[in-house]
Amino acid sequence: MSVDLSTTLSWTTASGDAATMLGELQPNILKAHVRDHLSALFLAFGDAAEARAFLVSVTGKMKSAKAHLDEVSAFKAAAGAGTPYVGVGLTAAGYRALGVENFPQDEAFRRGMTAAGTRQRLNDPPRSTFDPGYRGEIHAVVLVGDATDKTMTARRNEILGLLPDSATVLAEETGLGRVNARGEGIEHFGYVDGRSQPLFLTEDIDAEKNNTDGINVWNPAAPLEQVLVPDTAAPDPGVHFGSYFVFRKLEQNVRRFKQAEADLADTLGLAGEDRERAGAMIIGRFEDGTPLTTQREDGAESPVSNNFTYDSDRAALKCPFQAHIRKTNPRGSGGAEDPADERRHLMARRGVTYGERPDDPNADVPPAARPSGGIGLLFMAFNSRLGNQFEFTQAVWADNPGFPIVDGVTPGLDPVIGQGVRESSEYTVDWGGSAQRTAGPVPQAVTLRGGEYFFMPSLAFLRSL
Repeated sequence: MSVDLSTTLSWTTASGDAATMLGELQPNILKAHVRDHLSALFLAFGDAAEARAFLVSVTGKMKSAKAHLDEVSAFKAAAGAGTPYVGVGLTAAGYRALGVENFPQDEAFRRGMTAAGTRQRLNDPPRSTFDPGYRGEIHAVVLVGDATDKTMTARRNEILGLLPDSATVLAEETGLGRVNARGEGIEHFGYVDGRSQPLFLTEDIDAEKNNTDGINVWNPAAPLEQVLVPDTAAPDPGVHFGSYFVFRKLEQNVRRFKQAEADLADTLGLAGEDRERAGAMIIGRFEDGTPLTTQREDGAESPVSNNFTYDSDRAALKCPFQAHIRKTNPRGSGGAEDPADERRHLMARRGVTYGERPDDPNADVPPAARPSGGIGLLFMAFNSRLGNQFEFTQAVWADNPGFPIVDGVTPGLDPVIGQGVRESSEYTVDWGGSAQRTAGPVPQAVTLRGGEYFFMPSLAFLRSL
């Protein structure tokens, strides 16, 4: 028996090799772990033996994916809160610093995010513009997360207490989850975030089917092979798995973005409540998460709809081709691939916001009252193939003005995360109407401040060090 990666997994009935895999897999990969309070510690190792001993000791503070899923089940049954999340990732340089040779072989992982070839592919800014902790070689990241700041900080301090003097904390990021009035997670521009995710667990797919508006139009199910890879350095790669982890610190200039929303509304002549549609045309959803392709105004049910495609909006008369969520998940409408192949580029996003701000992201205040820096998103995502998932999404979709592929149309860059030269774009004046106007480019309001590629190995590998 072996783990079947070609399909989803039922964790409640998993047995044999699948059960072994769950018992040695880190949490947060197959299902998001609570990240309301998060510390991300970026480390460099100076002594291989001491670094190995540190990682072994940290493993004693970690739990498995199975233990996490058991905790979630118990919490839903009102049978107790969970324990802190601790995750460990290693860069290719980190494996070399540990003296481990047979580490995972993904080409992008071995190249690294800060390599010249990667920067060129992604249109990333020069490494010299990154925050100081990201300008040099990073060996590892330790993530510590929990529902309260108190318990997260206590576990973070335990981890730091294990750190040998030969290791250096290069940078630390503190995530702080934000929610709207309905308790749904939002990012700093004020929009519901993280709603559309590939789902790898049968139980999560059933919940999506039964507890939301269904999966008959858009089925979020994804096979395990889209997120898991054998941990080649572990004792038994047949049952010991891990995942490639992307981390990017994305600073958000909210003032600039909100001014862009207002400018677009002015250009299109939108008035009153309809001005909210300008922001929705940039994002593809209203602030409350309502998909623009399904409704002309906000007011969706909660949780917000994910059961939609762009089949009824092929000419982009409702949601522009260049809208952020249409660029990064075209739902079969990209025009370049079979829909099944297109889905293979989706990744498991696990981001959390960072930074404090005095204003309410959803309040109706002028752009000048918004923060212009110091806040943003700690973008985190799990992949089985970095080049075909994260890098593809950024380079071939977001940064490509010709995507989606539509005769006679150049949609432009993703207005949110696109990197490169921005040009004017076409927008429909009335939702579903035919009249269009050309609007100047949405200025770049998201800036990469640092990041790297990691591999989140199996617990079995970490213990074996």
